[in-house]
Amino acid sequence: MLKHKNRIAFLALASAFGMASAFAQQNNNNDAGTDQGCFSLPSYQTLKAQLAAAVLAETSGLNNHMWATIVDRNGIVCAVAYSGSSVGSQWLGSRVISAQKANTANDFSLDGSAVSNGSGLPLSLSTANLFSAVQPGGSLFGLQESNPVNTAAAYAPPAGAYGTQNDPMVGARIGGINVFGGGLALYAGGNTMVGGIGVSGDTSCADHFIAWRLRNLLNLDHLGTVIPGPASFFNSDPTHPDNIIFDITAGNSVSGFGHPKCLNTGDPSKLPAVQK
Repeated sequence: MLKHKNRIAFLALASAFGMASAFAQQNNNNDAGTDQGCFSLPSYQTLKAQLAAAVLAETSGLNNHMWATIVDRNGIVCAVAYSGSSVGSQWLGSRVISAQKANTANDFSLDGSAVSNGSGLPLSLSTANLFSAVQPGGSLFGLQESNPVNTAAAYAPPAGAYGTQNDPMVGARIGGINVFGGGLALYAGGNTMVGGIGVSGDTSCADHFIAWRLRNLLNLDHLGTVIPGPASFFNSDPTHPDNIIFDITAGNSVSGFGHPKCLNTGDPSKLPAVQK
């Protein structure tokens, strides 16, 4: 009889544990589970290797080493990497800036579903496209204050893991808005937006150029002519839709999406065309 009671108690406990585990898993899927998009995005190893290649390919700016961050469509950080030999080989402050840029491009870009669900025009905005609009008197003034950085995630220990596969930002929503060059939306095949990438560590113009090359190397620049951007409309260049625009004269941008030039600025028209 005692054995029977113990068996019933054991089964009840096991059942309760199973229900609790299922409940916990369900909660994880409802919140942290939004990072499922990370599984379809480049791994840490791929990001690090291609970042190094993009840095070598771009000779504008200061030729510094760089940080790069990828977020998925829900703003979850998927990977953080640097191109130098150690964490101190690039500006330490650029780690969080790269994450801000990735988050910004992801937050303010759309894909083709914007048409199918009637929500508006598909549009890709790079962080470089936001510079002029957020200046005092601009139509988006104050935008950079709207989504603060998740500082608990940004500066969580251990610092020794920063830029590694175990960077504490990974798996967290980083937030943050950045309004100069270096952030781009990511588009997989079928012109489907899958997240954002941010690059930081050099002049803001070089950040954009390197981010552009990195997105191309990662094969996540499938905007084609389906996804327009400011450069499509104001530079008549659908092959570089969300490219940086240098049209600021006497402090004013002709298009409203202009970005200032930097030290040793490159030629944006020579960047790789986006893919179909």
